[in-house]
Amino acid sequence: MIGNLSVIRNEGYRALKQELGAAGAVVFIRQLENGSGNYTEERQAMLDNNSVDTIAERIKKRNDQQPRQA
Repeated sequence: MIGNLSVIRNEGYRALKQELGAAGAVVFIRQLENGSGNYTEERQAMLDNNSVDTIAERIKKRNDQQPRQA
């Protein structure tokens, strides 16, 4: 049985940082988080008032505002 979970957690963080580097360890840990909220409901609410034509117009405006790349 694992005795002290905080020791195990700290050793795990140390091992991740040693093997992946600080940035890699952070990326890995972020993948394990569940997040919060209900993505499906939030997305539906965000897109509800947008027709395909509205979205296409927004894309066109954004593209018109950005400088052309060669």
